[in-house]
Amino acid sequence: MKHLAKGKLLVTGGAGFIGSAVVWGLNRLGLDDIVVADFLGSDDKWRNLVPLRFADYLEADDLLRRLQERPDGFGKFAAVFHLGACSSTTERDAAHLIRNNYETTKTLAHWAVGQNSRFIYASSAATYGDGTRGMEDGSAPIHRLAPLNMYGYSKHLFDLYARRTGLEQRIMGLKYFNVFGPNENHKGEMRSLVSKAFDQINESGSVSLFRSQHPDYKDGEQQRDFLYVKDAVAMTLHLSKPTIEGGLYNLGSGNASTWLDLAHALFAALGKEPRIEFIDMPAALQGRYQYHTCADTRRLRDSGFSVKGTPLVDAVADYVRNYLAPDRRLGHRVCGEIPPPGLP
Repeated sequence: MKHLAKGKLLVTGGAGFIGSAVVWGLNRLGLDDIVVADFLGSDDKWRNLVPLRFADYLEADDLLRRLQERPDGFGKFAAVFHLGACSSTTERDAAHLIRNNYETTKTLAHWAVGQNSRFIYASSAATYGDGTRGMEDGSAPIHRLAPLNMYGYSKHLFDLYARRTGLEQRIMGLKYFNVFGPNENHKGEMRSLVSKAFDQINESGSVSLFRSQHPDYKDGEQQRDFLYVKDAVAMTLHLSKPTIEGGLYNLGSGNASTWLDLAHALFAALGKEPRIEFIDMPAALQGRYQYHTCADTRRLRDSGFSVKGTPLVDAVADYVRNYLAPDRRLGHRVCGEIPPPGLP
């Protein structure tokens, strides 16, 4: 990917889950002239940075301040990967979400476009709400979408702004579906089921899944498009190519699996017999729960991404055996790990 070697690279949220994984993917391409920006706070996401190679680190508010004071102060960036956000689907502070997920994205997008830098930002499948209004990317009429939570709406708000102003065709919006994998340890309750259930099994020997409140779905048969983070990295780096048309792209496996499928894959990775119990859904999620997601990835495929994704069972096994069990992060030396598809 020679286009990424033409200047420095900026990764916001670069200590977070997908952000640090993208830095890892760039390192695998031999690229390390990277500025990482994030809010390190008081959790353990700093550990994601330890095995990675990058040129500089900035706290995100310092980055914004410096860009506003002197927009050309950092020199030329070949690409800006804006992956920093408040990603909690249960966050109720709307002002906080608007500032972090909407206003900041506007500021960075206009700055990047003004610098002729490729701007790739994280949207979300949460913008699709319950899915009854479609999950189409590209030029689909996104104004009809109805997100189920404020997080989804904060992402949707920028998608609408980019389309209304014509900015959309000059940038790349990535609608990530249910991404899971190494480097999500710090996310607490926002971790994937694999990460949380790994701890549950070690503590009690069983996994808890939500009972269904939808007549069309039995307990544990609610469906998600689960995407391994290494596949998400390969897709993200592919879409950074300047020859690819701008706009919104779904990033998912293109398959809908059940929570039971995921739980059985986890028990298989651990070599244990499945023990699954069902619990009531928390009140905060009732009425805001997606029962089915599946990415339509035709636009991604049409852009030239032809690499086959990692099967769910193999992805869970790689995550559990090479990262969760030994408590490793991406970038640590791991024998027999699955590489990001299409990357060295």
